[in-house]
Amino acid sequence: MNVEVTPLPGIGVRKDFATRNGRRIGVVSKRDGQTDLIVSKADDPDACMASIPLTAEEAGALANLLGAPQLVAQLNEEHRDLPGINTKQLPIKANSPFDGRTLGDTALRTRTSVSVVAVMRAGQVHPSPTPDFTFTGGDLLVVVGTSEGLEAAAKILKSG
Repeated sequence: MNVEVTPLPGIGVRKDFATRNGRRIGVVSKRDGQTDLIVSKADDPDACMASIPLTAEEAGALANLLGAPQLVAQLNEEHRDLPGINTKQLPIKANSPFDGRTLGDTALRTRTSVSVVAVMRAGQVHPSPTPDFTFTGGDLLVVVGTSEGLEAAAKILKSG
């Protein structure tokens, strides 16, 4: 996939790509920190068909929605031949008892035998987080373990 990066003098940077159906999808990262999700015509990337302003939190949530499923699908494929091993996405919600606390504070591995293999935050993947990794509301954890362990981990992250 070819992502084109175009400086927009006085505005910021546009990053977009052509889809199979002939449209261009991308983001405009503005100098003031704002982000717009854009849809343009394939033959004229400057002709914006739609522009949706996103807050930093909304942009991060969208990035997590798009990125985490790909990571989970890849891990599921790799674990396909390992019966009983599953991969799941677990959120850290703003009201979670672990918002602002570390992975070590959860004791997930000790309590459930589940491993946190990555954390998605604002579109960035943080692979193999260490026990001192601090969670933030909106994080999406990618975890691997048994079905029972994953259920227990979800309850812990929700209730403590």
